[in-house]
Amino acid sequence: MPKHISVLLDECIENLNIDPTGIYVDGTLGLGGHSLEIAKRLTTGRLIGIDRDETAIERSAERLADYRERITLVHGNFRELGSILDSLGIEKVNGMLFDLGVSSPQLDEAERGSSYMADAPLDMRMDRSRGQSAGELVNHMDQQSLRSILREYGEERYAAQIAAAIVRARERKPIETTLELVDIIKGAMPAAALREKQHPAKRSFQAIRIAVNDELEAEREMLDTAMERLAPGGRLCVITFHSLEDKIAKAAIRQRENGCTCPRDFPVCKCGFVQTVRSVHRKPLTASQEELEYNPRSRSARLRVAERL
Repeated sequence: MPKHISVLLDECIENLNIDPTGIYVDGTLGLGGHSLEIAKRLTTGRLIGIDRDETAIERSAERLADYRERITLVHGNFRELGSILDSLGIEKVNGMLFDLGVSSPQLDEAERGSSYMADAPLDMRMDRSRGQSAGELVNHMDQQSLRSILREYGEERYAAQIAAAIVRARERKPIETTLELVDIIKGAMPAAALREKQHPAKRSFQAIRIAVNDELEAEREMLDTAMERLAPGGRLCVITFHSLEDKIAKAAIRQRENGCTCPRDFPVCKCGFVQTVRSVHRKPLTASQEELEYNPRSRSARLRVAERL
C-alpha cells in the first residue's frame, strides 16, 4: 500500500468530538487514515466510509480490517450522501468528515493520469468506471469553455493563452498524455511565469480535474446534505486545499449560521431565518509547524468545523 499521511489528523479527531456510541461518516475515505482513528474510538458506534474510487475502497478495507465490525464501506459519490444514508437506514449522524484534496494514490500513481510530474494517459477521474476523462475534455471542449474552466477553476492568469495553445496542438494530433499537456501549458506561458516557485501546470491541472469530476457542484450538494443530516451537537469537519473549495465551505456554513436577509436596522428578524449551525472556530485551522515538516502536502490545507444546533 502506498505511504499515506492524513492531513490535519489530530485536529479532525479532536473537533469531531467522537461519541463511542455514535454514527460517523468519512465521506472521502481515501486510504483510510482518518477513518482508522475514528474507528479506534468507537465501541458500539458505526462508521460509514464513502469513496468514488474503487481502488481506495479496496486498499482502505485492508487497513481497517481490525475494525470491520463497526465500519461500512460504500463505493459512491459523496454528492449522493443522502441516498447512501437512506439505503443504510440512517437518519442522523453524530459527525462527518470530508477531505476535499486529491488523494495520495491519484497523485503518486502515474497511471491515474492526474499528476503533472509523471507521464501517463490523461485521465484524472476519481471514479474511472464512469464519466469523461481529462483527455476527452481537452481534445473536444471548445476554446471558450476551456478558457473559462482554466480561469474559474484554476484561477489561471494565462487561461486564454493556454486554451488557445491546447486547441492548436490538438488540431495537429490528439493530446494523449499528462506530459504532452504539461509541455503545451509551458509553451503558452511567458518566461517569467515559468520561473515561479509553483509548477506552471499546477493551476491548469487543478482546473481540468475539477471539471472532469464536477467537484465544486458535488461539494455544494454534499455540504447542504451533510448539515441537514447532522444530529443536534453533531460536528462537520471539512478540509480544503484551494481557495475555491474553501469559499464553498465557508459560504455553506455561513448561510446556515447567519443567513438572515433583513435590513440591519430591523430590531427583530422578519425573514424567518433560523440558525441551524455554528462555526466552532472563527477562522479555519491550519497545519502546525511540526506537521508541515513531516507532511509538506498539508501546507495549503484548511479545516473548517461546524456544529449542528
